[in-house]
Amino acid sequence: MAVDYLVIVVYLAGMLAMGWWGMRRARSKSEFLVAGRRLGPAMYSGTMAAIVLGGASTIGGVGLGYQYGLSGAWMVFTIGLGLLALSVFFSARIARLKVYTVSEMLDLRYGGRAGVISGIVMWAYTLMLAVTSTIAYATIFDVLFDMNRTLAIVLGGSIVVAYSTLGGMWSITLTDMVQFVVKTIGVLLLLLPIAVVKAGGFAEMKAQLPTEYFDPLGIGGETIFTYVLIYTFGMLIGQDIWQRVFTARGDRTARWGGTVAGTYCLVYAVAGAVIGTAAKVLYPNLASADDAFATVVKDELPIGVRGLVLAAALAAVMSTSSGALIACATVANNDIWSRLRGVVRPDGDRQHDEVKGNRVFILLMGLAVIGTAIALNDVVQALTVAYNLLVGGLLVPILGGLLWKRGTAQGALASVAVGGLAVIGLMAAYGILANEPVYYGLLASLAAYLVVSLATRPTDAAVLAAWRERLAGRAPAHDNASETVSEQVPAAQ
Repeated sequence: MAVDYLVIVVYLAGMLAMGWWGMRRARSKSEFLVAGRRLGPAMYSGTMAAIVLGGASTIGGVGLGYQYGLSGAWMVFTIGLGLLALSVFFSARIARLKVYTVSEMLDLRYGGRAGVISGIVMWAYTLMLAVTSTIAYATIFDVLFDMNRTLAIVLGGSIVVAYSTLGGMWSITLTDMVQFVVKTIGVLLLLLPIAVVKAGGFAEMKAQLPTEYFDPLGIGGETIFTYVLIYTFGMLIGQDIWQRVFTARGDRTARWGGTVAGTYCLVYAVAGAVIGTAAKVLYPNLASADDAFATVVKDELPIGVRGLVLAAALAAVMSTSSGALIACATVANNDIWSRLRGVVRPDGDRQHDEVKGNRVFILLMGLAVIGTAIALNDVVQALTVAYNLLVGGLLVPILGGLLWKRGTAQGALASVAVGGLAVIGLMAAYGILANEPVYYGLLASLAAYLVVSLATRPTDAAVLAAWRERLAGRAPAHDNASETVSEQVPAAQ
């Protein structure tokens, strides 16, 4: 394993070096939080694919393939569909807004009244998303070094917190590009063909396994529908995803770069399911389906290749973890702390919210994520809580704001409150992993939005006019205005 260890150590050292390099680029709030909104198509596509394909998509996707066969691809497949829908229908408009958070978008659309409540819901989602990715370090480092769970979480989490704190989105973008390349080589070009060959090829796999393993709908229609509801719609509204859209150089980059990333996700979904199916032939009696990835890597791959594929798994976890971490910190600082301190100026800029403040919040949120990950054990439950809150609480007011001009601030607030509380109550009643919480919570959120919006006065015409100007890209750039003021005339603040 010495060669494999060397590959992993070089990879981890490279991540820290990227963080140090990114620190030299992140000189302003825009550079630190959204990479200066300057990413071109190639880098944008790679980083977007990296953030959505995390440990759950890699280790979990192979595990679903082990359990259900080819239909196990549906979870990751619906993530790809969501990214495609976001890129084709919404990304250009989102990029033109020139904001930093989803809550800022809600404030622009509804007149500045939805920020704190929506920020709290989004913060809870991004925190739990970062926690689930951090927990996954335990699995990978256990395979690599037979390491204690707590130590593994602290080691992996500390590296992500370090490079994220140093350079913000620039560091995360650079590391994500490396992680995208490593994942592509490790999972698609190496593990996939080797696993299929070791299992005897597709003909042998079909001979060894039940026919339902090759049924595209074998996982069940209700499960597929739930995946669409949670993951496809979740991709449309998550702060971690929107913050990557904000990094795009322009409309065309956001639309076409995201389409390429979404298509890549579809391929990755099928690859994970095929690897899991091959693992079922090789190891039919594993104690847990989630052990399939690590078992195939550990027992079937040659020295060196094994290290690269394990680095690919580590890359998948780190990309999602770092993206969720900076999203969590951005929401906590911009949407909650700044508003509670009462230092929001009329134009939405925060007097204290510059690079140093955001670095502090990434560090604080990183420590919170590591501590929570140590305390929790169940990744699936944590991820389900995150997406249930996101979809049940925020899907309706966000899409309603983009698509329905009659929606009002009161309707949006009612939708967030009713949907969020309904999801929490239904998870307590039916169980965290039940489908009912997100189904009924989403319906309650929609009903509250429609009824309250129609019962209250329409949004002020001036607010809607400013919103349309921002959507069309004709409004002044938000970052440039704030940074010019803060950097050149601090006394005027």
